Formats: sequence, structure tokens, C-alpha cells
Amino acid sequence: MKTLLAALALTTALTAPGIALARDVAFTTTLNEYGGNGAYLAYYVTDAGGAYVGSLWMAGPKAKYYESLTDWYRATGGNTAEVNGITGASVGSGKTLTVSFDLADALFDAGYELHIDASVEDMRNSPSEIVVPLTTDGAGQLVTGRTYISQFSYDM
Repeated sequence: MKTLLAALALTTALTAPGIALARDVAFTTTLNEYGGNGAYLAYYVTDAGGAYVGSLWMAGPKAKYYESLTDWYRATGGNTAEVNGITGASVGSGKTLTVSFDLADALFDAGYELHIDASVEDMRNSPSEIVVPLTTDGAGQLVTGRTYISQFSYDM
């Protein structure tokens, strides 16, 4: 019951702060050809002060690797109940992942940032591989990652 309540609270916090309207947002992440196993990715939001707000998505099935998503893990203590969606698969080298969310309008143009942590087994971790402000003007803009992510964009 606690897990259900926590998930409901997180969903409400990310989709309806201040009883705001929500919009459909698609995140598209393309990985570089790095020659290793599939990448684990964690998508989460921080506020204008850098404080953790909530998790949106995680790609990767094995919880033992979640601590390798170091910034996300530090913010959540590794609590997977914080994540709205967990896929059963990591994202392969050179592959593209697209996920969609209903995000509150209040998250845009208000100082919130989307972070993506990336990790690949037997390779180095890449905390906050992508950090992008959530703005209406940022929609459709390509952002380059530091290690594993070739490009990321979001569309509304």
C-alpha cells in the first residue's frame, strides 16, 4: 500500500503541481556506438535549486546496477518506487529510446531541469550525462551527451 501511495504522490507531483494542466512530452535518446553492453538510463527532475523532485523513467532490469546511476541513486537512495516507469531492457549501443509522459505545465519555464544518468556494465558511469532545462523553447533542440548519449531531445 505504501508503494502505491508513493507512486501516486510522485505522479501527482510531476503531472499536477498546483492543479496545473499537463502536456504530452516525448523524450528521444539516441546512444553512441560505444561497443559495450546495453546502457542503464535514469531520467529524473530537479528544481531551480538543484533539489531532487522526482523520477520519470529507468531503462534497465537489474536493480544491482542502479547504484551505478550515481546522481539518481544519491538523490533517491536507490528507491525504485520513485520511478514512474521501469523498462525490462537496457538500451543497446547505437539504439534509440523514445518514451512519453504527461508532464505538468508548471514544470516548464520555471527552473526545473531534466537529468539523465547513464551507466554501462564494465565501463565507466556517466552521472548527469544530460542536464537540460525544461523550457518550451528547448523543445525540439538536440542536446549532445558526454559519454554514451549521442543526442537527446524532447518534443511537446
